Amino acid sequence: MKLVVLLALTGAVLCESSCSVTSPIQSTTTSKSAFEGAVYKGQTVTVNASTPGNPTYRVFIQGATGFVSMQSVRDDAEQRATAFCERTGKAMESISETTATPPYILGNFPRVEIVFDCVDKLGAPGATSGDDKYAKLANLKQLLDSGAITQDEFNQEKAKVLAQP
Repeated sequence: MKLVVLLALTGAVLCESSCSVTSPIQSTTTSKSAFEGAVYKGQTVTVNASTPGNPTYRVFIQGATGFVSMQSVRDDAEQRATAFCERTGKAMESISETTATPPYILGNFPRVEIVFDCVDKLGAPGATSGDDKYAKLANLKQLLDSGAITQDEFNQEKAKVLAQP
């Protein structure tokens, strides 16, 4: 009996850090949102306007349990989108983000869908770093106000932004 409980706990711990449901990065013109038609709709926040003429894409990731943090799911989605754009020599720019809203029970697991486009990288890094910091902080505040992130997540991300040179 103790062995079964230990294996179950070990599986939950391993799954917390690595189990998730992902879909391939898809064009928004040929795919629909994973939140469309879902019982738990989630909340959408617009981050930026899309760049005219650029194709837009979506990436969706869902934690396999309710014990996975929303921040880790969001980080995975951002990393996949960033890597996708970097393969073409461009930078990822978020357009909108849809996140599941708590409570994370009965199949409503932490999940996020980021709609993004790939834009040209800025030529002179640091030229507008002060403006970038304020824009990032404003976006974080918008996510906090909408309930997409918690106060603790906001404080962590704010510290990261302010620590950047």
